[in-house]
Amino acid sequence: MRLGLAALLLIALPALAQPVPELKLLSEHPVDGMRGGNLSGLAMCGDRLWTESDRDDDLIYRLDTSDTVWKAENVHIDVPPVPDTGLPLMLRAVGKAASVIRGGVLDFEGITCDAKGNRYLVSEGFAAVLQVPVDGAPNWLKIDPSVIQEAHAKGLLRKFNAIFEGLAINAAGDQLWLAAEREHRGILSVRKRADGSWGCLPGTCILLNEGGTRMQPSQFPTPKLASRDFSDVSLYKGKLYTLERNVYQICRRDAKTAVLERCWSYAGELLTTPRQYAQEYGLEEALVIDADGAWVGVDNNEGARNDGEKRPIVWRFAAPDGGWEQP
Repeated sequence: MRLGLAALLLIALPALAQPVPELKLLSEHPVDGMRGGNLSGLAMCGDRLWTESDRDDDLIYRLDTSDTVWKAENVHIDVPPVPDTGLPLMLRAVGKAASVIRGGVLDFEGITCDAKGNRYLVSEGFAAVLQVPVDGAPNWLKIDPSVIQEAHAKGLLRKFNAIFEGLAINAAGDQLWLAAEREHRGILSVRKRADGSWGCLPGTCILLNEGGTRMQPSQFPTPKLASRDFSDVSLYKGKLYTLERNVYQICRRDAKTAVLERCWSYAGELLTTPRQYAQEYGLEEALVIDADGAWVGVDNNEGARNDGEKRPIVWRFAAPDGGWEQP
């Protein structure tokens, strides 16, 4: 056990010891046309970006990116009843009650695509994953409830509005990663079984489970300790990239173990005075990584930033010097 822990520390320490380089902002794109606002995920399907809102249960959006201001094109989805996922009844009940005021009982918090263009959305309200096929009706993945029960028993998925905040799927569409948001945060992975259900061997579902706090970046108006969190996850060339909004960083992790390898900061660009929001925590909830850079989107809760902009925004950052795969 001690040798195993030491080995993990040796892997992680080089990443932790390195200074965190700043990413360069290339462009920003306000998004018009989202009925519920609250952009809460991004996915690249082929050559088109898609998004969703955590306030809309019956819509996803295809993004028209032909101009500086992007247009969200409504795509209606008929969502079937949610199956029992293993999430405790109390958490589901609190989510339903909150939706009466804010809308969005499903609380979609992430979207991803496989190589065929099938879209997958994660419901924070029910800890469930909806598949929206290219052809055919939407359906809930049959994730073994023991996965959620194990995560809950080990300290994950215990707080309302802090359940699953992002997901990624491999090109073949048979392995899924889920990002548990905070207090504790974690990474879970499940695979598709021969019978069409999704699960994992006992004790292997949870790749990462951690609590604690980290200091917000110095550019924040009044930096303080904030919970370690994940607000989205993206899969690129066999690596997981996590959006860690409370510290304004994108981090690369091993897809098999979720061990931290390298991080990059976007605080220098998004915490300039005009782009700041009058809120106490980071608001970025959407991430797509590709060879040339990163797309990062904000769920601003319909609040205005200092320059008066109230629409959801997607930013384009250049890939770091040396690429995402640098040591």
